[in-house]
Amino acid sequence: MSQWKQIQQLETRLLEHVDYLYDDNFPMDIRQGLADWIEAQDWDTAVSDEPMAAMLFKNLLSQLERVRLQEQVFLQRHNMKMIQQHLQLKYSSNPVSMATVISSCLKEERRILSSACMQEQGPLEKSLQNSVAFERQKNMDNRVGMIRGNVQMLDQAVKYIEDLQDDFDFRYKTLQSRDSTDKNSESMKHEVTRLQEMLNRLDFKRKEILSKMDAVINDIEDLMTSQLNPELQDWKRRQQIAAIGGPLLTGLELLQSWFTLTAQSLFQMKRQLDKLGDLVVKVTYESDPIPLQKPQMEERVRFLIYHLIKSSFVVEKQPCMPAQPQRPLIIKTGVQFTTKVRLLVKLPEVDYQLKVKTTFDKSRQFYILTSNTKAMDIEDFSNGCLSVEFRHLQLKEKKYINGTKGNEALLSVTEELHSLSFEANFTVQGLTIDLETCSLPLVVISNVCQLPGGWASVLWYNLLTDEPRNLAFFGNPPRASWKQLSEVLSWQFSTLAGRGLNKDQLGMLEEKIFGQHVSCSDRQVSWSKFSKENIQGKNFTFWMWLDSILELIKRHLLPVWNENYIMGFVSKGMERALLKDREPGTFLLRFSESHLGGITFTWVQHSDNGEVQLNSVEPYTKNRLSAVPFADVIRDYKVISDGVVPENPLKFLYPDIPKDEAFGSLYNSQRSKVFPYLPFTLIPVSEMR
Repeated sequence: MSQWKQIQQLETRLLEHVDYLYDDNFPMDIRQGLADWIEAQDWDTAVSDEPMAAMLFKNLLSQLERVRLQEQVFLQRHNMKMIQQHLQLKYSSNPVSMATVISSCLKEERRILSSACMQEQGPLEKSLQNSVAFERQKNMDNRVGMIRGNVQMLDQAVKYIEDLQDDFDFRYKTLQSRDSTDKNSESMKHEVTRLQEMLNRLDFKRKEILSKMDAVINDIEDLMTSQLNPELQDWKRRQQIAAIGGPLLTGLELLQSWFTLTAQSLFQMKRQLDKLGDLVVKVTYESDPIPLQKPQMEERVRFLIYHLIKSSFVVEKQPCMPAQPQRPLIIKTGVQFTTKVRLLVKLPEVDYQLKVKTTFDKSRQFYILTSNTKAMDIEDFSNGCLSVEFRHLQLKEKKYINGTKGNEALLSVTEELHSLSFEANFTVQGLTIDLETCSLPLVVISNVCQLPGGWASVLWYNLLTDEPRNLAFFGNPPRASWKQLSEVLSWQFSTLAGRGLNKDQLGMLEEKIFGQHVSCSDRQVSWSKFSKENIQGKNFTFWMWLDSILELIKRHLLPVWNENYIMGFVSKGMERALLKDREPGTFLLRFSESHLGGITFTWVQHSDNGEVQLNSVEPYTKNRLSAVPFADVIRDYKVISDGVVPENPLKFLYPDIPKDEAFGSLYNSQRSKVFPYLPFTLIPVSEMR
């Protein structure tokens, strides 16, 4: 089944994430119409190969033309033509940009599918997914709905008081207009008595509605303090976890619904209090409760509105470079990045020309090069919320005459944390509110070689703290438990490679970072051990080694990895234990411990006297695999020795899967057409001495 067909079978909450991927840069119409063709192309390679990108762009336009001519519906043909013209204008001079966009979309689709299919979940992931449990949502829905119902009933109570007061006012003025000679008449006395009863009734109803309004205000305050704000903080924490490869982030639409309904209740109460003020102008009396209690209630309602709206201004999409969708919060100077903010309160009274200004940290060594102000707009596809997406932001480094950049010199570039702030002035129903929010801490790099180190910092920060802006975090970074870290490491593989790590693979990584003889119920990993100190006897760190493997899988081993054919993380001792009793020719695939980004295979061989021998080939790195696909290496590998015909020693993939059965579908059967020459094939060979 094609990737696109699998995407279309996802549940609605996941399809929302797919919807975010497609815009004018790569319309969903193209993804739908050319699904099979798009998935058959090598967009990842085209990102770094301009001639290939140009060829794919030309072929894409040809495919679009073919689909357009086959389309029977006139409107669809017209739309396809407009899309063709748009793509030609946008990418004809820069086809690599198009390849980057499509490659990123396909990778993000794989991540969404991987998240949907995750079978094994760690404790952190389970707790996060259960944090917005059904019962909690149901409780919130019921409570918000109950408050809305009580506020609606207050409307009816205000209307009743208004009618009662109008009746009283009419009777009172009528009595006032009567002839003074009637003052002592029985009818006059009866009317005065009736008016007094009406006034008593009016006073009772005014006190009653003020008491009910006070109770509703207390309910709203408690809702915001005990449930709504914790739900928002929970969403922000889950956003951090999603940013580092955890479960996909959902729940923002629910939050918007709760925030909006609560705001509507508060604004409705503000209008009710205004109405009570109008009623006092017409009719008041000694010990009238409205002038005594109304100012305090108005102040409380304004206070709640202020804090509700101020907290509803959130960063919906954290800053991210389009070419690195799986690694947000890393920004390279001079490279465009995107980010998006959203207002969770949706009200018709809002000034829809609300302008948001984004600024980089004050007193830091970078500034925003491009336009940093943009108006919020209404999103039709998200129930009309107000949001703004900055798609073309760029950072530039400040030049210092004295050559200093400040206190950050004590930290490495990838440990320096920065922040992007967003500000807006919000006016609604006479209330002016200064909105402000900020991104999660960012790492700014100037060279792509700093990307792995930057991502290590992003992982460590978002794993270990929920503080939104602790820019001094790496001055004294906390330790991580292995239970926490192992889950996050598995997420890196499921995000970039489509399949996470199993218990055995994580066990080998645990040995790698702690050593074989360290025993502790809750092992702690320091930041230095993870990312700064070299592995004993090696010239690279644990994270450099692991990240180089991720890159190797992504570039050259993805099909083999996703078929679960790579055992990957196996110590040499475990390797011997697994293979020593197997048939000759049985082999397994593991990542090199001595090379960065290397994969090797080890096979069983019996000597003439029956002794078991294990042979391992020199690790294949990205340079060698750029010339020959790894599945073809397995198929064509030969061993030569004196007086022996070259043969392939690889027969069975551990434990006992015939080699061709495992890798047959992955072999590259296409041969180059080099007529009139004879084609040649690169055959990997090892010499036994």
